[in-house]
Amino acid sequence: MNSNVSEGDDIRRTSDEEINSKSDNDNSIGDQRPRRKHYHRHTSRQIQEMEAFFKECPHPDDRQRKELSRELGLEPMQIKFWFQNKRTQMKAQHEHQENTNLRNENEKLRAENMRYKEVLSNASCSTCCGPTPIRETSFQEQQLVIENARLRQEIDHISAITSKYLGKPVTCMTDNPSSSSARRLVSFGTSKKNGRSIDIAIAAMEELVRVARLGEPLWVPSVDRNFSLLNEEEYLRSFTRVFGPKPNGYKSEASRECAVVSMCATNIVEILMEVERWSNVFCGVVARATNLQVISNGVGGSHNEATLVINAEFHVSSPVVPTRESYFMRHCKHHVDGTWAVVDVSLDHLHSTSLITCRRRPSGCVIQDMPNGCSKVTWVENIEVEEGGGHSIYKPLITAGLAFGAKRWIAILDGYCQRVASATDIPPSSSNSNYLANEEGRKSLLKLAERMIGRFCNGVNASINNTWTTLSGIGNDSVKVITRKNVDDPTMPFGIQLCVATSFWLPIPPKRVFNFLRNLKRRKEWDMLSSGAEFREMAHIVSGDEIGNRVALYQDMSSREGKMILLQESRTDQTASYVVYAPMDPVYVSATIGGGDPNHVPLLPSGFAILPDGPTGGQGRGTAAQVDSGGSLLTVAHQILVDSSPNAKISMGSIAMANQIISCTVDNIKKALIP
Repeated sequence: MNSNVSEGDDIRRTSDEEINSKSDNDNSIGDQRPRRKHYHRHTSRQIQEMEAFFKECPHPDDRQRKELSRELGLEPMQIKFWFQNKRTQMKAQHEHQENTNLRNENEKLRAENMRYKEVLSNASCSTCCGPTPIRETSFQEQQLVIENARLRQEIDHISAITSKYLGKPVTCMTDNPSSSSARRLVSFGTSKKNGRSIDIAIAAMEELVRVARLGEPLWVPSVDRNFSLLNEEEYLRSFTRVFGPKPNGYKSEASRECAVVSMCATNIVEILMEVERWSNVFCGVVARATNLQVISNGVGGSHNEATLVINAEFHVSSPVVPTRESYFMRHCKHHVDGTWAVVDVSLDHLHSTSLITCRRRPSGCVIQDMPNGCSKVTWVENIEVEEGGGHSIYKPLITAGLAFGAKRWIAILDGYCQRVASATDIPPSSSNSNYLANEEGRKSLLKLAERMIGRFCNGVNASINNTWTTLSGIGNDSVKVITRKNVDDPTMPFGIQLCVATSFWLPIPPKRVFNFLRNLKRRKEWDMLSSGAEFREMAHIVSGDEIGNRVALYQDMSSREGKMILLQESRTDQTASYVVYAPMDPVYVSATIGGGDPNHVPLLPSGFAILPDGPTGGQGRGTAAQVDSGGSLLTVAHQILVDSSPNAKISMGSIAMANQIISCTVDNIKKALIP
């Protein structure tokens, strides 16, 4: 039996063997079996029309088939069979393509599995060169969890696509966990250094959790019992170092602090894992931060198992204290008991980073959710840093851990949580209060003040981005100057800016200095730029639990038509205080307190950073924070717009005037505070 098979014919599929086996019987049977109806080949126009209709509607109904049959001169059954065959053909094509893709993926997984098994079998300890069976097991278990979750997501995605064409999901071809257990995270596929780095991150996470939870003899109280000290001998005896020994010329600094903050754990984790946001929130410590690499974005749509590589500078708000640069990996994990942990560990021992001055041993925080949207945060700072450097008046502060230690990080986080909560606080009911009642206005004003503080902190430190020149004086009273040109940043005035700053010691407790500088009535005693002007408060927001934490708008009543307005934030905690202000255009003020976007409001902040001179200055919280003891380290900084043209040149007269302004400000402060 011979028949011509063409596209569009309604035929029963048979194999060549079946046709050949029946050909002899056809001759003998002859006319006993009715002959099959002979179908004609469809014309090119008919096929083109049906192809075009198929793209729009692969399942035509009876009415559509009848219309096509009339237009093309075919029977409705021919139309029906052509569409059935076309759908079958498309399903087969897609099924073949997806099966090929899945088969290729399976082979890749098997090949990588064999390669990494070989690497793991040859792993050795970098310290003793011996085998590392415990770490290998830990590494494999971690990779199983990470990769199984990721591969399930990929298979679900592929299955969703194929089910669109096949009508059912494709079953997973790699159900065996061993086929994907050693699949590396993104960008770590072929790098031995990166493979070693992820192993270090896992070991660092285990160490951080243990260090955060252990007590004596690992942690011992300080002499004044205000904080805990790490027993270095016990630490080295109890924990295997995740990298090599401490370099010559380095010293160890370690501290731990615990507090309950008014923010849930997942929100805190989001701050820590978004590098730009982290550097903004912790601007009092972080001078500069760059996200160099995203190793993993996490699994399950969260930051669990997320891993980053970061380069950062840590600072004190003073131009006379060198910054600490560190190159480290940040790893996040959601533990089975519900707690979150974020660990930092240095990677400079694996990479060429000659400028690094600070090595982060496993440091970070363990976060546990508590009722009412709060969290218990245990913070650990465990670092190795080069000895020497920095001004002598700041050494007691740094040694006490109030500059870079865990107490400083916890205080900043707690203050930020309080400011976030204050944006939605119900305003006072008093009709005479200047409290800003508009919730959107409060959020905008707080956001603007947050940027102002961050700009001030980053503008007065000794970061590599700031090249200071000593202008006058020696020792504690030296004045430093820096010029900046702004041509494209709308968040600052355009033109040439001049910043002058100085840091010095005062024999006055930080709280007294803070209360003096934030007092509106006493402003004329030190403010040289306002020329003794009288200010009145237009509006304010209470931005924290400590007395004096507030954001306010002040209007100069002595200026023409009272159009000079200052935005000022006073901020204090147990480790530092700030009074920062910037002039604002009335147009921007109205837009901001009305709830407008503050991102493009130009600000040029000036102000003060007030730090305790050692462990006794300003310690404690609440009433304890008001203890009248110790001295203060005060940084004064003025930023002045010299010329609105970016191409202008600064004259020596402008520099001399700036020097005179800051010198007079310092003298006036000393005169007002020192008996």
